[in-house]
Amino acid sequence: MTSTSFAEQLLNWYQQQGRKNLPWQQNTSAYRVWVSEIMLQQTQVSTVINYYQRFMQRFPDVESLAAAPQDEVLHLWAGLGYYTRARNLHACAQEVVTRHSGHFPVDCQKTLQSLPGIGPSTAAAIIALSSNQRAVILDGNVKRVVARYFAISGWPGKTAINRQLWEKADRLTPEHQAADYTQAIMDLGATLCTPRNPACHRCPVADGCQALSLQLTDQLPTPKPKKAKPEKQRLFLILLDPQNQILLKQRPQQGIWGGLWSLPEFNSYPDMENWLEQQYPGAQLDTKPLPSFQHTFSHYHLQIKPWKAHLPQAQQLQEARAGYPADMTSTASLWYNLSQPANLGLPAPINRLLQGLQP
Repeated sequence: MTSTSFAEQLLNWYQQQGRKNLPWQQNTSAYRVWVSEIMLQQTQVSTVINYYQRFMQRFPDVESLAAAPQDEVLHLWAGLGYYTRARNLHACAQEVVTRHSGHFPVDCQKTLQSLPGIGPSTAAAIIALSSNQRAVILDGNVKRVVARYFAISGWPGKTAINRQLWEKADRLTPEHQAADYTQAIMDLGATLCTPRNPACHRCPVADGCQALSLQLTDQLPTPKPKKAKPEKQRLFLILLDPQNQILLKQRPQQGIWGGLWSLPEFNSYPDMENWLEQQYPGAQLDTKPLPSFQHTFSHYHLQIKPWKAHLPQAQQLQEARAGYPADMTSTASLWYNLSQPANLGLPAPINRLLQGLQP
């Protein structure tokens, strides 16, 4: 099958079966497409929709996003995971405003890719979907379609395999109807050419799919070699004062939960006890921890063991007691009021833990 017939069949299917009512497909702009593409990285559409709508309500344009405090951006992102995306989103908005007068440089893919958090496929999607210019995408869904269609074996994370997938994706991409084709091939991967149990009997390009003819659809794309995820355990301290406020510390900008607010954490009980004695000598630790629970990151399992401690009187910090502290470094602290919680960026498991403590 030629690339032209592949595109034609796919576009015909899209006109009848494709998704056309997603929030970011309405009032299309480079800004709206960009936000959706960043949110959709490693996240399903069904999860993204509500986050996207709340985000757009608060930040309807790139200027409002650029002007917002980072912590407010992280607060609205909390629960989507992969928080580097949110920090890059905020930094990118600021660059678009300061360096490009509030306009995404969709006429130059290289310039677009130079912005924080925008890789080759994301840049191509922004260009194609917002301006209908031809650009080749290769996100996770499209990699799966291309690997199966051409029966390309080998883990796509390998440089040689990735290069081969880009070449084939370029060959399939038509010169015209860039926006529809881009959405169509993403829809194909998301709705029919799924990782497990693909609906090949409904696929518009099944007659040219080499993986289907070779009965390899369950083997392609070649999965990443598996490694057992290590397990770690950390103690998280819930330090309460008489006003029902909890001490939070801001995490470093880089690393797990970068820039978010979390509980003080420790490797061991003696470490936690010693820290309390030095910082808050009047605090009393509970005799038993709260129930522990597991949170899984992409590369390890974290066993969270929460401990409560109580202060006999309210404490003062140099930072603000609520809202956004002036010092946004990794050493910033604040007292988080459970009765009137501030809009802070909290990791999802920590947010759930704190919600469970609310009176």
